[in-house]
Amino acid sequence: MQVISHCEAETEALGAKLSAVLSPGDVVAYRGGLGMGKTAFTRGLARGLGYAGRVTSPTFTIVNEYEGGRLPLFHFDMYRLQDADALFDIGWEDYLCREGICAVEWSEQVDPALPPQTIFVTLGRCPEQDNWRAITIEGVELP
Repeated sequence: MQVISHCEAETEALGAKLSAVLSPGDVVAYRGGLGMGKTAFTRGLARGLGYAGRVTSPTFTIVNEYEGGRLPLFHFDMYRLQDADALFDIGWEDYLCREGICAVEWSEQVDPALPPQTIFVTLGRCPEQDNWRAITIEGVELP
């Protein structure tokens, strides 16, 4: 499924829509460059799961945990990791077993560590308008 997002609020709303169909243990892997809306999409996921606090990029912490909603959300930023082995060093398998949602920015860095049933969200510039985003979701059907 592909959607054109005209603004950050629409990107967040799409994230919230995806959250409605997620189950414990799901992994959402983002693909897209800097400034494409990965964190905005994650804010929507968090809101859709019922988390009301602040959601920020985990660029320097590697992972941010958001609890208090329908399911916990573990928001990863893999930009600084060398490879999938580094992901296992930070406890990836433990996060997968915690029955939450793992949202993974820069998932290309750790592709071999992603489970087969991973949901992929690709965010890129829309050819018609530079500040719009073309967002493709693969691996799940939205209502």
